[in-house]
Amino acid sequence: MGIYGAINSAVSGLAAQATALENISGNVANSQTTGFKRLDTTFSDLVSGGGAVQASQVSGTTFATSRATNTVQGDITSVDVDTYMAINGEGYFVVTKASDVVDGSTTFADETYYTRGGDFERDKEGYLINASGYYLQGFELDPDTGNAIGDDPTVIQIENQPLAASATTTVDYQANLPRVPQTNDYDGSDEDTALLAAAVGAGNVAVANEDAFLDSSISGGSITIYNQNGTAMNVEVRYAKTLNYDAGVPQDDTWTMYISSGGDAATAYYDVGDITFDTTGAMLGMTAGAIGTVNGTSDGFDIATLTVGSTTASNVEFSFANGSLTQYSDPDGTASSVSLDQDGYPAGELTGVAVDDAGRVIASYSNNQQRAVYQIPLATFEAEQNLQRVDGAAFAATASSGDPDLSGGGQILSNKLELSNADIADEFSKLIITQQAYSANSKIVTSADQMLDDALNMIR
Repeated sequence: MGIYGAINSAVSGLAAQATALENISGNVANSQTTGFKRLDTTFSDLVSGGGAVQASQVSGTTFATSRATNTVQGDITSVDVDTYMAINGEGYFVVTKASDVVDGSTTFADETYYTRGGDFERDKEGYLINASGYYLQGFELDPDTGNAIGDDPTVIQIENQPLAASATTTVDYQANLPRVPQTNDYDGSDEDTALLAAAVGAGNVAVANEDAFLDSSISGGSITIYNQNGTAMNVEVRYAKTLNYDAGVPQDDTWTMYISSGGDAATAYYDVGDITFDTTGAMLGMTAGAIGTVNGTSDGFDIATLTVGSTTASNVEFSFANGSLTQYSDPDGTASSVSLDQDGYPAGELTGVAVDDAGRVIASYSNNQQRAVYQIPLATFEAEQNLQRVDGAAFAATASSGDPDLSGGGQILSNKLELSNADIADEFSKLIITQQAYSANSKIVTSADQMLDDALNMIR
């Protein structure tokens, strides 16, 4: 069997090196494929038989098997597409394929696949699909709590539906009111001339008394708020001092807060309420006005109905929480450190979709609002080397790989892509060795054939 065994071994070597060449060829072809995992080649020997001791045994044939490199991460590169992402560490994106289009809408297959190819972009229906045609899956997030809804990931879809308006409920107000306001009426000598003009009277400011009011009050800033349907309302705040602290008579300073009516025919400014400060400049107490009531925590005014121009808002709170409204001496005589923030917004159109480093899909809207709409899970496996390779640099779970675990994995990196882990230089080195081994095996076949001819010619 010597010559025939040599031919048999050489032929097995040719077949094994051909398998190695095929893997090298595929790796080189996919050296630029996003998320591709190369296949290396492992050679194993088959003992052809022989004696019971080493001295009487001979080398056997060989066969080649493919070895997965799923655990070998490719280089990560930065990109400028907000929906592109890479995985730093272990794990796979959970994806599926489209099965059909019914009435213009895409339907999806029941099979689930797994990929490291994170080049996802939003299509016309709002789905995130990568270059290989796989649709990204994730957990939908509750808009109120931000927690995932359900335990099974679904195909991510960010539709063009506008974000509904949200009415303003709270205006966080901060300001320091001067001890002596520099109003138009203030003569610089008698502080009483800085008080609200007597002609204005108490309560709301009538249009007929608007000029007298403006001359005896100071600006408290302005802000745009939104009512229940998202209509903008420009709220202008003014303050008038109505009581001075007198060193000879122990009493506290009092200011009245007003809000512009926005052009009402009878009323120029609404009386929100009175605010009293002690001698240290800290807010001491509050008293309800014509439209305002003191809230339950006594650190702000609640306005049940506020009409500015032709627009009405309901249940708006002006909050002075954490001592944000003070009365410290100010040489300019104006309200300083004024800051107004509110929590409402108008309706908005979808303007963009991005993925953050926490693995959440973020929808951005034209009203400067952002919403986390999906959480992207990463699937890990007990034996990921046993995953079944499918088209498009993806994998399918097998009995040998185990079921996917969606509770762990590495870190999702936004605006990144994982490149192929096939290196051209390494593959070229393997190609040279494979070519030499293939050539050597072919020489053995040629030599064995000549030796066989010589053996047959001996009897001629």
